[in-house]
Amino acid sequence: MMNRTAKVIIAATAGFVAGILLAPKSGEETRKEIKGKALDAKDYANEKATQVKAAAAEAADTLKTSAHHVGDEAEGMAKSARSSAQRVAGEASKLSDEAKTRATRVADEAKRTATRVQKDAEKHLR
Repeated sequence: MMNRTAKVIIAATAGFVAGILLAPKSGEETRKEIKGKALDAKDYANEKATQVKAAAAEAADTLKTSAHHVGDEAEGMAKSARSSAQRVAGEASKLSDEAKTRATRVADEAKRTATRVQKDAEKHLR
């Protein structure tokens, strides 16, 4: 689809050419006028091309900067997640150790209690 600027340029050029060809001027005057207008059109097109290139370069820079910021943010989130995972793993290890220690104490206490119950039972059965 043709953009608005291109349509305007084409319409203006067609109107100009039609006007020149229908005007009562000599061939040399007409050629000079056509050449001048063609140079004007070329300059206009070059100016627009320069503006488009500048806009594209600016957009590329913006995209690069944004991508860099997104990458930095993602890296920060990954570091934070790793740190949190390490803390959770450390806490889980401590809780596991504490549970083992308590289970050992409960088991030892159960053995001592069983031994006392057995001794009491033997004492009463004699």
